[in-house]
Amino acid sequence: MSKILTIENIEKTYGSIKALQNVSFNINSGSVFGILGPNGSGKTTLLGILLDVLKADKGNYTWHEYKDAQTARKHIGSLLETPNFYHYLSAGQNLEITAKIKGRGENEIDSVLQQVNLLSRKDFPFQSFSLGMKQRLAIAAALLGKPDILVLDEPTNGLDPVGISEIRELIVRLSNEGTTVIMASHLLDEVEKVCTDVAILQKGVLLSAGNVNEVLNDDDWIEVGTSDLSSLENLLKKHPALKHIRKDKFLHCSFTENISAEQLNKFCAEQGIYINHLQKRKRSLESKFMELTSVTN
Repeated sequence: MSKILTIENIEKTYGSIKALQNVSFNINSGSVFGILGPNGSGKTTLLGILLDVLKADKGNYTWHEYKDAQTARKHIGSLLETPNFYHYLSAGQNLEITAKIKGRGENEIDSVLQQVNLLSRKDFPFQSFSLGMKQRLAIAAALLGKPDILVLDEPTNGLDPVGISEIRELIVRLSNEGTTVIMASHLLDEVEKVCTDVAILQKGVLLSAGNVNEVLNDDDWIEVGTSDLSSLENLLKKHPALKHIRKDKFLHCSFTENISAEQLNKFCAEQGIYINHLQKRKRSLESKFMELTSVTN
């Protein structure tokens, strides 16, 4: 895939708060790129900069297929923070205004409402909508003009499980049709299910970026115990393939290569330490995410 966006050393500060600190990564054309992190991690600030709503204090970004940010904006559909429409106008009327502001998409109103499952509510006033319906209308507005790129901030916010599933399916479908989707989310499950690539932010710092399966790698780990955990821990630290070890009731070990429970048991027995608890487990993506975003104060 070719690069569609390069972000280089972006920084943004609000008073004493460092919202973004030296953030750099690339986004490929046609990908579904998730910007993942807890609330307050800088996701919305970064999207605001990319949409030219905010100005970075330092750094820059390049939309490779367009000569400048202003040209790029004509090819981007966006949903940033709270949906903002005229409360007394209908869904259709609000989209007519949006299309006129954009200068495109006036003949697509029924189509985008159908895509977000709101066509039956076209003539209902915005003020009668639930939070989830408002969110879907905002996504419909972003789709007007058939943009090459979609930038979505928490696109499933306020949706029920059916609505969440529908928006996920829509994002995947748009990606399959060639649309590049950049979405911010604090939900690991959402990113795992729809994104091809991810950048993880924590307190404005980029922790990791790349392919979802590589960044959120659900490594196997082995839970092991004996009567003398300290001696076992000292021994395992000498294992040439040891990657990480954590101690509580048992020792939790991960390795740089695939080590079977039998191999580990043999290694310990040969050194005179006999194991009374040994179980191979699969680490969840949630635990990996928590590991990445944990910060020692």
